[in-house]
Amino acid sequence: MTPGAPSEPSPRSEPEPEPLPRSEPEPEPGSDPGPSGGPSFAVPEGYPIAGYRLGAFLGAGAWGSVYAAEGPDGSQAAVKILGAARFAPGQRRTVARMARSEQRFSRRADHPHLIRTLAVATVEDPDHPALDGAVALVMERAAGSLQDLLGEARPGAAVPGAERILAEVCAGLSHMHRVGWVHGDLKPANVLLMPDGTAKIADFGLTAELEGTHAYAPPLGSPDHVPPEWWSERTGARGIALRPSADVWAFGVIAHQVLTGGLHPFLGATSRARSLAAQAYARGAAPLRLHEALPVRWRPVVAACLAPGREERTRTGPAGLAALVARAAAVPGRGRRAAVRVAVQAAVRSGAGLLACGLAVLVLAGGPESGGPGAAERAAPPPPGAIPAGSDVPVAYRGMIETAARRCPEPEVTPVLLAAMLKAESGFDPKAARPETGEYGIALWTPSVFEAWGKAATHAGPKSYWDPGDAIAAMGNYACWLDQQIKRHGFTHDLPALVAAAYRTSDKTVATAGGVPERLRRHVDKVLQYLHGYGG
Repeated sequence: MTPGAPSEPSPRSEPEPEPLPRSEPEPEPGSDPGPSGGPSFAVPEGYPIAGYRLGAFLGAGAWGSVYAAEGPDGSQAAVKILGAARFAPGQRRTVARMARSEQRFSRRADHPHLIRTLAVATVEDPDHPALDGAVALVMERAAGSLQDLLGEARPGAAVPGAERILAEVCAGLSHMHRVGWVHGDLKPANVLLMPDGTAKIADFGLTAELEGTHAYAPPLGSPDHVPPEWWSERTGARGIALRPSADVWAFGVIAHQVLTGGLHPFLGATSRARSLAAQAYARGAAPLRLHEALPVRWRPVVAACLAPGREERTRTGPAGLAALVARAAAVPGRGRRAAVRVAVQAAVRSGAGLLACGLAVLVLAGGPESGGPGAAERAAPPPPGAIPAGSDVPVAYRGMIETAARRCPEPEVTPVLLAAMLKAESGFDPKAARPETGEYGIALWTPSVFEAWGKAATHAGPKSYWDPGDAIAAMGNYACWLDQQIKRHGFTHDLPALVAAAYRTSDKTVATAGGVPERLRRHVDKVLQYLHGYGG
């Protein structure tokens, strides 16, 4: 929108900037590393590294590029190349340390649910300056990642095989802790899915060996999965202190996401908003609000992993684990009770170093009495605010609207609200345009503002306000953020109307007016009329 336009002006506010971790984290796989979304540097087809020949480009991030590879015996692998030419001297030392950590960890902590590093090599090739001095990690090759699976998920429903995946991740993580290591960067992008569907934890660059109660690692991390205390940790000469309780927290976030179709347990349309919400919860300023789609029997597991203080997550030993498992598995059936008994005995034998929620998840995922991998999906209640089958919302856009709304944790941002807003904005016309105010597409985005909110689109590569999928996804993300901002201004009533008004102008304008500005009343009434017609 353009400020000062004669009718329904909308100087849509820029979003809050994302928080900067102490150093820049590696982007999620699938994110766009550059304008082309291609590799950060070219590697010739068939290029030999550590006895493997490189093939197709698989993905890129801030630290380097990943290629398919084939071993001398025809075995399949993946090679991550960390190009030394791209880094400053300090970054090169960090990269070298991360590579050594991956290799050392892989030698000492082999497990069926941990990706194996097959070889580490330094490329010496002056004829290829971009490759000369690069560090190459040869690893097992996966078919995809948990991040990919979440990107395709329907918000409010568990991903296929959710409980099995969580059980396997927990088994790998428990093994790591038991043998004295902390992962340090557990997130969906670092859970890889093998061709047969098996889940394996990967990316051990920040993995560190425990020295007593904690370890040390470079001050990197993924804002959506680091615990609240991470933000206040001091960075010393050896890095930041890292404890198993950080992995417990990350696992709790992942479990919530996997069981609710990608929804984060803390409210926020941006990573910064979610991290601030987690910190407020840790200070006792806000309660833990788990999404209604999270099955009841999983709530104690997730809540234990998301205990606000690291001491609470660390103190949960065998006795606490036994109580947690008993509560989570409190359903009829001798086989179920036997599984609980075996889990508790295993916890006692292994000592207090186990991940607090690990065996609870293993029990939850096992056997027909647990409900199997589909139990979480069956347990999810029907989503509120669904688009009626006989409405005038074009069928082609319904799935896009449902997905955009379900990715927002705020109850007011429903599919029917977004549908009503789209109808009022453009009448569902993907070619709608108001050149006089600089607004285009089905959601009438101003191009410069769309650039900030287009991140909501789940696919990699360039995004366009002319593309209905991109425009609707960005609208959902922006409407969610506006809802949260309006609540921070102290409003508790008429939130759908205020969101519709703020979308046309800004949350600050709505706050200054004390509600819907008079000049927007006709537009907002139209949105509410459509909303009522859709049953909202």
